Amino acid sequence: MQHVDLEGYFRATQASPPKGPLAIIMAEDPVEVDTTLRHHIQAGFRDVLLLAPDAITVAPELQDDLHRVTYDVHAENALVAAVNRVIEAFPGLWMYYCFNAEYLFHPFCETRTVRDLIAFHAEERREAMLTYVVDLYAGDLERFPNAVSLETAHLDRSGYYALARQDPENNWHPKERQLDFFGGLRWRFEEHVPQTRRKIDRISLFKAKKGLVLRPDFTFSDEEYNTYACPWHNNLTATVCSFRTAKALKSNPGSRWGITTFGWHNSTPFQWHSQQLMDLGLMEPGQWF
Repeated sequence: MQHVDLEGYFRATQASPPKGPLAIIMAEDPVEVDTTLRHHIQAGFRDVLLLAPDAITVAPELQDDLHRVTYDVHAENALVAAVNRVIEAFPGLWMYYCFNAEYLFHPFCETRTVRDLIAFHAEERREAMLTYVVDLYAGDLERFPNAVSLETAHLDRSGYYALARQDPENNWHPKERQLDFFGGLRWRFEEHVPQTRRKIDRISLFKAKKGLVLRPDFTFSDEEYNTYACPWHNNLTATVCSFRTAKALKSNPGSRWGITTFGWHNSTPFQWHSQQLMDLGLMEPGQWF
């Protein structure tokens, strides 16, 4: 597979731009890169853009289904910068972003594609979708010291909460239909997580438009994009099931040796099924039945 930089990707697609939805996946390390790519290809994304160092390999059978871009994944706000450049290049395109070892789930994803999801969401005049980043972690850290195991993945079945998102430009009054969400490993091990990185909400799925900017906290410059629902009823939400926090806590020197297990009385095996996430209140089907 020929590796190009991001600008080379834009030149290569100039004659035939992606039709979308586009999944932008940044591989920070080699962990579960292939399963992340395969999951999102099977979810129904027509185009997949992989941002990765040259040293990261991809299974041969996946290479024809994606565009590979050589990228400095360790630069500050690397994913945010890439997403903003893609927004600028492809206004009007629906897109999604995540890291490796993260997996998008939406209501009824076993029988409905992400294209079905976007079509319904757009009919409700919504151009962005709130997603919760739900931490996954291996049940046994002795067997899986990097905390990643698809076969024994666990998640927290409770311990999630929301606070009103305050507006510093309006006397710190709550923003309309916006909340900051917390929970999972970032909450239970918050002493190891910087305060600015403790939120678990992202606007991961959205429609690009001219002038739109993704901010480092995974919210957008257009405040309506950051709302969890429209004014008149609940809308769809989705979940990004992620090993990223568990990986970080078990690789960072400040937390690695102090954590022997992520398990607690509210841990439960992850069933890799959207119904479990809906039953736990971690995503909202809205009016989509």
